[in-house]
Amino acid sequence: MAVDGRPGRRGACRAFIGSFTAAGGPGLVTAQVRPHDGALSPVSALNHLPDPSYLALSPDGSTLYAVSETADGAVAAYRVHGDTPEPVGLPVAVGASGPTHLSLYAGHVLTANYGSGSVTAVPVRPDGTLAAAPSGVLRHTGSGPHDRRQRGPHAHQVQPDPSGRWAVSVDLGTDSVRVCRLDGGAPVLHGEFALRPGSGPRHLAFHPDGGHAYVVNELTPTVTVCRWDAGGGALKPLVEVPVLPGAPVGDAYPSGIVVSPDGRFVWTATRGEDVLSVFAVVGADGDGLRLTGAVPCGGHWPRALALHDGFLYAANERSGDVTWFAVDGTTGLPRYEGHVEVTAASCVVFG
Repeated sequence: MAVDGRPGRRGACRAFIGSFTAAGGPGLVTAQVRPHDGALSPVSALNHLPDPSYLALSPDGSTLYAVSETADGAVAAYRVHGDTPEPVGLPVAVGASGPTHLSLYAGHVLTANYGSGSVTAVPVRPDGTLAAAPSGVLRHTGSGPHDRRQRGPHAHQVQPDPSGRWAVSVDLGTDSVRVCRLDGGAPVLHGEFALRPGSGPRHLAFHPDGGHAYVVNELTPTVTVCRWDAGGGALKPLVEVPVLPGAPVGDAYPSGIVVSPDGRFVWTATRGEDVLSVFAVVGADGDGLRLTGAVPCGGHWPRALALHDGFLYAANERSGDVTWFAVDGTTGLPRYEGHVEVTAASCVVFG
């Protein structure tokens, strides 16, 4: 059974795995997904783009987009057919450094640029290819109390909200979440919403009810539960919950966060401690989280999480593998099932 208590699709599909080529990674890996147990079997690798650290699929699954997380940041598009995605057009410079995340919003690819602290919009043509240049860049401003990590803005993620009206960017350097929209193809700021100083927000995941969001914080191992007002484009922090059952033994840098399709569970990954944590959504209005367990990630330095057909996947950057876990439909607890080697793995998406 899938984690939401309903039969999963269990249909055959492919997984696409990003990696850091600068650390010896193979680039963009395509893998078959075995329907009955979620196992991944690589079928090809494409070393076309430097450091394709994050990937996103078009809604129809026909086009794959990848960032190039380099000083001269770029984004590229690939046709998805056969065993190897085919590059279409040249990579497009995003006018910023270190793009760490991308998503599709309002006919554009948006990138969150960690090095420059900005969000870039690149138009997507009707055939899924990218325009030759960005249509606008929204530059963040501000800083935080952490001397080394928060001297300036560091946009780490950008994605549309469930209503599709807004794009939401998470900035580790300014301890804030920004909400923007497009005006003539250029991202413009609608509002900025502060989180606790020094928390270092990294990624955000929306609850399927469309009224809650969960922000995983990198500089303190916590998750901030927020209410989300899609009508007004406003985020309200409610409570901050630890991601670990006790004090960290050493390094503890949370990274990925995902929410179950039925909204009962939230999972996070924490690097250094190398664990996956599971939370139950609690409260009459779903305004809280309760940590119910934590399990080893099966590797080292889990950079990103993905949920697919009742299985949870972790891309473990430093051990160079992707691990997968069956998820108990009653408790949400992940159970290790297997792994596949991918040097410097950074993310995995399905389609």
